[in-house]
Amino acid sequence: MASSTPPLRRTIKKPELRQMVPLADSTIWEMEQKGQFPRRFLLTPRCVVWDLAEIEAWLKLRRDRPIPRAAGPDVRLRRSRPVRREGRNAGPTAPAP
Repeated sequence: MASSTPPLRRTIKKPELRQMVPLADSTIWEMEQKGQFPRRFLLTPRCVVWDLAEIEAWLKLRRDRPIPRAAGPDVRLRRSRPVRREGRNAGPTAPAP
């Protein structure tokens, strides 16, 4: 008689996940909360794991559809040490001889 239970899937713990995905723990957590990364689940109250197939599928998706780089910050909008506009208060000038 055939059983309708799905086959067992391999899970990985955090050390193996870190080797596969070089992101900070906080970044992974934030992405999980936003639904942008496979969610972890508990095997026991103290053991957290991820589904290896889901992680590999996520990595393949990232390779197939790369994310464009973010634009650099506008340093003129900084509150501390803003960059001044050229020509106007460009900085101290050397004294005339």
